[in-house]
Amino acid sequence: MNAPVNFDARLHAMSLPIDKFDLSDPQLFHDDIWPAYFERHRKEAPVNYIADSAYGPYWSVAKYKDIVKVEVDHKTFSSSDEIGGIMINDAPKGMERTSFIRMDPPEHDSQRREVSSTVNPITLAKMETLIRERTNMVLDALPRGETFNWVEKVSIELTSMMLATLFDYPIEDKERLIRWSDTFICDLKAPDAPVKTEEERYAKQMEFAEHMNEIWEDRAKKPKSFDVISILAHGEATSKMNIRERMGILILFLVGGNDTTRNSMTGGLVGLSQFPEEFAKLRANPALVESMIPEIVRWQTPVIHMRRTAVADAEIGGKAIKAGDKIVLWYISGNRDEDQIEHADRFIIDRRRPREHMSFGFGIHRCLGNRLAEMQLKILWEEVLRKDLKIEVLDKPVYAYSNFLHAIRSLPVRIAG
Repeated sequence: MNAPVNFDARLHAMSLPIDKFDLSDPQLFHDDIWPAYFERHRKEAPVNYIADSAYGPYWSVAKYKDIVKVEVDHKTFSSSDEIGGIMINDAPKGMERTSFIRMDPPEHDSQRREVSSTVNPITLAKMETLIRERTNMVLDALPRGETFNWVEKVSIELTSMMLATLFDYPIEDKERLIRWSDTFICDLKAPDAPVKTEEERYAKQMEFAEHMNEIWEDRAKKPKSFDVISILAHGEATSKMNIRERMGILILFLVGGNDTTRNSMTGGLVGLSQFPEEFAKLRANPALVESMIPEIVRWQTPVIHMRRTAVADAEIGGKAIKAGDKIVLWYISGNRDEDQIEHADRFIIDRRRPREHMSFGFGIHRCLGNRLAEMQLKILWEEVLRKDLKIEVLDKPVYAYSNFLHAIRSLPVRIAG
């Protein structure tokens, strides 16, 4: 079985002049019609200069190997907020939320090293029992024989509990963390955006920062504990941060621990529903969960793009890049590159090389929490199979209006009673 094809989108994608091929419109991802556009981008102009877009001129990079080349060359292609940041829209001047994902070495290295213990194998092993207990609690509470939103009842519930654990935050207030995360990462032009201007967003970020700063100061006075805030408050490279710097690094953990895992938890179910032969294969052999998890992360691609800015003249895919140029790396396209990944549009749970994807990035900015995300996904599907839950997807997913996060807002499902 192949993925559903939107023929109107394919016809439109084939009719556009290639020099007008601006794929930054969030509507493409909201309407889930992006695959045909990126297919043509990869074939005809894999490195394409877009002179006019809502975000200014940029180089659009669509193929796997070209994206990797940029990602690993951090000396030429910067992530720093000082010259643009990591998103296609420039970091708003004076309202940046700088953290190590938006830095270059050496500042990046010292901060990342400080917080790496929060997700090292020893810490994850300690978390596993708690995550499994909570996953069972959530699955056991799901209604049987009636329609509900998988995003709300499963994905958000599980990731909000995980956020509360990472921050050692009161679990009864976990919804507050989700509201903050949604506010900080939303597209301001989205119909359901909780804020409409960068000024409103920044005010919410400062509200979050001031609240978390009280916790930070309290934990700095106590012995170092396992949670992110305590580790930062006691860290050599982080303990003296000002409130703006604290805001940036805590927002990174908040958003990174929420949206990417949440959308993979839902995206996996979408993949299994669109390719039911894979669901049957999984039920027949639950050990395939191991290879299915990276396939979920590839096929869903929770982060649509990353951006870099050239700090020196360079070359990508035979095109001359000038210092100061903006480069947009479309992860969602690289993960569907047939030259790198066989049958890339299909969801195949027993791929020979399932980790050959770019959803976690490459080089110094490779996702720090990738093992935690995979562990949460693995436990979820192990418990779904152990309980033999018969999950029926009743309608198409509703996607967010965003060109940065491949986020799913709702997925109506029913579990047989």
